[in-house]
Amino acid sequence: MEGSSSADVGGDGSWKSMEVEIEALLKRLLDVNDSMSRCATETAHTTSITQKLARHRDILHEFTQEFRRTRKNIHSLREHAELLTSVRNDISEYKASGNLSPSASLLRERSAIHGNINQLDNVISQAHATKGALSAQRDVFIDIEGKVKHLGDQFPVIRGILGAIKRKKSKDTIILSAVIAACTLFLIIYWLSK
Repeated sequence: MEGSSSADVGGDGSWKSMEVEIEALLKRLLDVNDSMSRCATETAHTTSITQKLARHRDILHEFTQEFRRTRKNIHSLREHAELLTSVRNDISEYKASGNLSPSASLLRERSAIHGNINQLDNVISQAHATKGALSAQRDVFIDIEGKVKHLGDQFPVIRGILGAIKRKKSKDTIILSAVIAACTLFLIIYWLSK
């Protein structure tokens, strides 16, 4: 058991150093993109330069998103591995100490509960952060919707297009509702037929 925990520490250290290195490289790529943008503004604008700059920004964005996604996945896998290791250790301890006193068992159980509470607190804080981000997105979309509605009021053609979009959205909502209702009905019939 001790050998595996020391291997985990080494793997954690190498991942952290790799993570720091990748973050530094992404920062450096961002600085290069910014420098290229400044150079492009100082020289004559051509379509090819603008397109190349846009492509480089897109590549940076894709790399950053992929890095964040990978970091999140590795973090989730590490948490999962830690949880499994903790459960295995608890099982091993329980098997090894069949004659534990009740107070020792209660202390061990209390520490396990405390660890679970800390993990739940982390999940709840992540949920609050996600809720805040979604609220901010909702506010942005409401603002955009208001601006588009204002444009629609000023230009009748845009108002017609917005009306067509609303009708299509309503139609899609009705179709989706019907599909969900049919699936639910089939599921109920399947359960009743068992």
